[in-house]
This record gives sequence, C-alpha cells and structure tokens, in this order.
Amino acid sequence: MESDRSRILLVTDLAYEARGRRYSDEDIYLTSRLREDFVVAACHPAQARALMDGFDAVMVRNSGPVMNYRDEYEAFRAHALAAGARVFTELSGRADMVGKQYLLDLSEAGYPVIPTVGCSGRADRLPAAAEYIVKPKQGADSAGLTLVPREGLAGVPDEGFLIQPRVDFRYEVSFYFVDRDFQYALYAPRPDRRWELERYHPSAADLVFAQLFVDWNAVDRGIQRVDGCRTQEGALLLVELEDLNPYLSLDRLDPATRDAFVAAVKRSVRELIG
Repeated sequence: MESDRSRILLVTDLAYEARGRRYSDEDIYLTSRLREDFVVAACHPAQARALMDGFDAVMVRNSGPVMNYRDEYEAFRAHALAAGARVFTELSGRADMVGKQYLLDLSEAGYPVIPTVGCSGRADRLPAAAEYIVKPKQGADSAGLTLVPREGLAGVPDEGFLIQPRVDFRYEVSFYFVDRDFQYALYAPRPDRRWELERYHPSAADLVFAQLFVDWNAVDRGIQRVDGCRTQEGALLLVELEDLNPYLSLDRLDPATRDAFVAAVKRSVRELIG
C-alpha cells in the first residue's frame, strides 16, 4: 500500500539547461525507478524548505548551481540541520557542497590535486604554465571561470577565488560512488568534449586514487562523484569532488550497471530513513 511506503522529496530543476547533458531526462528516469519502492514527489530547489517537513527524506539531485538560488538553499540547509532532517546526500559533505575551498585545503595538505592557491601573492607556488585558471570559490558548472596569463594574475582579487595552472591532460575521468562504495567510472577520451563519455575500467591504482577522496569526505550516506584528469606523465589529479548534486550520466551505462546503481541508491535511502 502507498501509505506504508516512505515518502521522498526529490529536489531538482527540470528546466535547467546544462551544456552537453540533459538533467531533466536523468531525474525523470531516476524518479520513475524510485517510485518502485517509495512515494516520490519532485520540487524545484527554491521550494524545498517549504515542502520538506512532509517527507521522510529529501534527495537532492540535478538541482543546478546553488548560486542561482543561494538564499533559498541556505534556508533549506539551515532548517534541515536544525530539524535533523534526513538528506541524501548528507549535508556533512566537505567538498563542493560548501564551495571550492577544499581544493585549496587538499592542495596544501599534499593530496594529488591540481595545484591550487587562494591569492595571486602565492602564485609563485604554482608550476609554470602557459595559462592559469581563475574560478570563484562558490562557482559551479564553469560559471565565472576565466583563463589568464601569468602576468594577469596580479589582478585577481585576494578573496573569493582560486588559482590553478591549466593542466595539459590526456583525458578526464569520473568515478561514481554510493555511500563509500564504488559503482562505475566514465571518461571523456577527447579533452575538448567533456561530456562525450564512455565506460572506463579503472585499475587498482585508479580506485585507490578515487577512494582517497571519498574517505576524506565526511559523507556516509549519499552520492559522490570524483572527477580526475590524467596528466601527460600518467598521474591522476583531482579536478572536483562533487558531493551535492553530481550529474550521473546514467544514459551512458549498460542496463545491468544502471540497475545495480539504482539498487544501491534505494538501499542507502532505506538505511538513511531507518
């Protein structure tokens, strides 16, 4: 009976237009699969705070960049933490969920991350490069990202931005996790076509790399995507640890892998609800 099923509020922006992928299609599919086990309703992120109290859990999915609804997100987050609401992914995340500061912190701690500094005065700590990437700490989906030559770094504000060398890499690869368990990996063989993804079969060393960041993060329940780039020398460096609303590229998976991923999500949500 429907009354016996747990109720999930799925937070998504079905109208958000992303480059190279269709957020809405993915969340429509995921909603249809979740309805096999739960009562599911979808809402825009700006309405999540007003609706969430009527549900057993809130699942944040392809909700678009938080910068588009910053005040509403902060109100949702504050209320969820105060009320002890069950949120999937858990709001304890230390990565993209709270901005890009983690890239600076991980770089300073010696993790395998693209070298990162927080102000132009420390640019001498970065390796030489033809260009440097400057991006806002609260940015997402490449919004606000600029490329500048080294001599242009002096004009970067001392607060609110990160500076990285533009890395010459072979390809980008993404590792997808539910809770702390690896599910699948995809990569973009052509660097100029980030979202033309193919299945990637990671080596043991690749999985050690990805697991390192998942274990660093303070998330036990939820979905995380570890994005790395393979340098010309063969090393993997972290590009991003997406722990808020990672796009999953489910349309790039074979049915068996997709089914296994959905089953892992359902299991985790059930355990979150208790």
